[in-house]
Amino acid sequence: MADTDVLRERFVRALEGALGAGGGPDPVPYAENLLARWQEPQRRYHTLAHLTAVLDHVDELAEYADDPDVVRLAAWFHDAVYLPDRSENEERSARLAERALAEAGVPEAKVAEVARLVRLTVTHDPGDDDRDGQVLCDADLAILASPPSAYAAYTAAVREEYHFVPNDAFREGRTAVLRQLLGLPRLFRTSYGREHWEATARYNLGGELEMLSTPVPPPS
Repeated sequence: MADTDVLRERFVRALEGALGAGGGPDPVPYAENLLARWQEPQRRYHTLAHLTAVLDHVDELAEYADDPDVVRLAAWFHDAVYLPDRSENEERSARLAERALAEAGVPEAKVAEVARLVRLTVTHDPGDDDRDGQVLCDADLAILASPPSAYAAYTAAVREEYHFVPNDAFREGRTAVLRQLLGLPRLFRTSYGREHWEATARYNLGGELEMLSTPVPPPS
């Protein structure tokens, strides 16, 4: 289970890092709002555990980022608005970041960068010169390179989030997502991600795609 006290401290450090010497209002209420969002009952995969994992991977990849604290804030906001039956979650999350971080006193350029990074998680396809985007997208997709049991738990949690979608429709939608990811020239853009995660992630995605493509036998 994620430690909310530790997460709160991590948000405060990231926000203070983005603010610089100027400071701003009390950061704790912003952290509390985000923590509450990440604990909403409709979430099964996009939970505090996912947030913690993404933040951990951002820390792991920090040397590849131009502004690690901005990437950390983008990680906090990237699924802050999450309703499984809506398609505009990333856009709404980006707008939340724009409002909250501007109110918190973050410089305008950094607010815009956080929002841009959040929107980038729609495609997970950053440019070759987009170091911050590469770190956030790699951190978000690192779950794809999990060991078999963890990958199975991830796919089960995703299915639970979409429990209201009929099986055939879910298989079609999930298949499209997997093919889109496998169609990327590279899943991971940092050299670390390519070396440590790429092969395993492609193996996991291919196995899941094969399983989804296997006809389900009719009940006996």
